[in-house]
Amino acid sequence: MSRRSFLGDMLQTLVERSTARPGTGDDRSIRDMCLSLLASEGEVSGIALAQNILDRYKRMDTGEKLAFFQFLNVELEIDPKALQGAVTRFTASNDITDYRAIGALAEPRRQELLRRLNQPTGATQALVNMRKDLIEAVKTSPDLARTDLDFKHLLRSWFNRGFLVLRQISWETPASILEKIVEYEAVHAIHDWDDLRRRLYPQDRRCFAFFHPSMPDEPLIFVEVALTMTVPNSIQHVLSENRDPRAAHETNVAVFYSISNCQAGLAGISFGSLLIKQVAAELHQELPQLETFVTLSPIPRLSKYLAEQKHTPRAAEVLSGTAEPEQVREAARDYLLSAKDAKGRPYDPVARFHLGNGAQIYAVHAEADLSENGRKQSRGAMVNYQYELSQIEQNHEKFVQEGEICLAPALRAEVKAASKKNRAMA
Repeated sequence: MSRRSFLGDMLQTLVERSTARPGTGDDRSIRDMCLSLLASEGEVSGIALAQNILDRYKRMDTGEKLAFFQFLNVELEIDPKALQGAVTRFTASNDITDYRAIGALAEPRRQELLRRLNQPTGATQALVNMRKDLIEAVKTSPDLARTDLDFKHLLRSWFNRGFLVLRQISWETPASILEKIVEYEAVHAIHDWDDLRRRLYPQDRRCFAFFHPSMPDEPLIFVEVALTMTVPNSIQHVLSENRDPRAAHETNVAVFYSISNCQAGLAGISFGSLLIKQVAAELHQELPQLETFVTLSPIPRLSKYLAEQKHTPRAAEVLSGTAEPEQVREAARDYLLSAKDAKGRPYDPVARFHLGNGAQIYAVHAEADLSENGRKQSRGAMVNYQYELSQIEQNHEKFVQEGEICLAPALRAEVKAASKKNRAMA
């Protein structure tokens, strides 16, 4: 990795943007300002008006925001009859003008409004925050899902891979960003600055994050990595205060032990797969001796699933906390292999994510997360997913096309032996 300053690197990625002059007072309703922005053709006046709208929105309470979203949803909707007429005309004429009319009428006007709102400096962050509010509003007003689809459509374009910038987070990273890493850590809480230092400073620890040029001080998603000699079987060992750090060149396993999304307004826009694969490539380039890339992942719905199966003796024993560690491990393993949701996909969301990205299940461990949350969500069980770089595409295709869950050879043999034993006992 380059040793240039973090901010220096980020500044080189910033796109040139026009700087809007500060917003001035505007007594019109936000509805009227939005309609005026849609009618505006002047770039400078449009940027100032967009800034005024964003400023007004920021001052709104929950009820006012809901009314704003309803305005977007109803008044800036497509006109189905006009669209149907354009399709009919194009079917008869095959004319480019009629084809162009279909494109214009098929897109709700709110999409163009959002594009124009995205002109001032800092507008992208404001719109991401706006979508966070919209996601909450959809929970009580499901009809707003149409507008949410339009937000998601545009955000996927604005945050596509071509715009994302990968940066290593280190102890030298500006404190303002380090504070956000502490805040956004969603898997294994960072308790204080000493805890954060143990995750960033030693040679055998790494952290990487994706940033967007329009939000250079806001991580989108980050992953914490431990460089080890063996595949770990517990998070306690990885995060131990008393472990002896190794030199990076003396390790051969990269462990992705925590992946945290940072922006609630970007929910449904996945960066995780891109992040893991790019970080693996970066690490392999820096440390060619690295041979194994695995996660140490939670199993967040195991306890919930077992509660639904509590009529079975094993589920009841595991839930009660009286089961032997091997019994917990077997319950977790069987859950990952057989528990499905209504669509026939793995019931566990973390499993769906990694298996869908081409990983294979490497090993399952009991007593791997003895924190209060670890015991609550999975009775302490965790799982390693392995990213075998030469097999990622093949595993992905098997999972997507056939629903096959790929297993590492040792785990495959274990499952086969267990199945044989169960048949013999039947």
